[in-house]
Amino acid sequence: MRRLLRSPLLWTLLSSVVVLVGVTAWLLTDRATSRGDALKTGALAGGAIAALYGLWLNDRRRRTEEDRHEIERGRISDERFAKSIELLGHEADQVRVGAMHSLAGLARTRPEYRQTVLDVLCAYLRRPFNHPDFDRDIKWDKETRADAERERLVRRAAERLIRDILPHAGTTGPTLSLNLSDARLDDLGLTGRRVGWFGADRSEVSTCLNLSEAELAGKVSLRNVTIHGRLDVTGAEFKRKVLLDDLTVETPVDLSTATFAEPPSLEGAKFAPGPGRS
Repeated sequence: MRRLLRSPLLWTLLSSVVVLVGVTAWLLTDRATSRGDALKTGALAGGAIAALYGLWLNDRRRRTEEDRHEIERGRISDERFAKSIELLGHEADQVRVGAMHSLAGLARTRPEYRQTVLDVLCAYLRRPFNHPDFDRDIKWDKETRADAERERLVRRAAERLIRDILPHAGTTGPTLSLNLSDARLDDLGLTGRRVGWFGADRSEVSTCLNLSEAELAGKVSLRNVTIHGRLDVTGAEFKRKVLLDDLTVETPVDLSTATFAEPPSLEGAKFAPGPGRS
């Protein structure tokens, strides 16, 4: 009985009847209004109440259906994420690349996954990695060199996808962070991207770390980093503290082309001399 009394349908029917009777009785007080017109108008008023209930009910059903779809979509996304993580450990390099692209696609369609996917890709780049460009004192035979080169291509895919997931410089929204400490990187380009905290302490770069036109909104830490190739900061904007202590770059670097919120820490940093410098 209590459940029946709480039913919106029951109260809607009662309200319709009350409105029907009330409007009809009020109109009948006017002698110029016939009984038929009064009943018709009262019925329309009562019907309006029922129509409003129908609209409310349809809206409630729509919201329930949308919630159900969102829950299902979230479940599918979680399963896709878990499967992609599993495939990152697959022996075949093409499967690992496919898993990375699946994660990147998930990051594009589900913004709440973006930082998580970036964390996963950064973790992959922090995995132990040997290659002739890094380990020049090791003798490499044809087979091990080929294996190292295939893994290098997989890691290049991860580096490209990190750049693609990051928002463009000058845009608004959440800032995303990168943790690449102790990683071996090949050619990481963050050109024209907006990054939050960026840490790459003790990492090693074989070709290039390109930060040109990038917006570094958080703290940047490149301590004890060795870059065998180029460090490009042309047009970069560093909005927080920058730590470049013991950074070694084997090619010339022009820090004057970047904008720093405060002078970077350069204790122990070593850059190759530029033209006309020694």
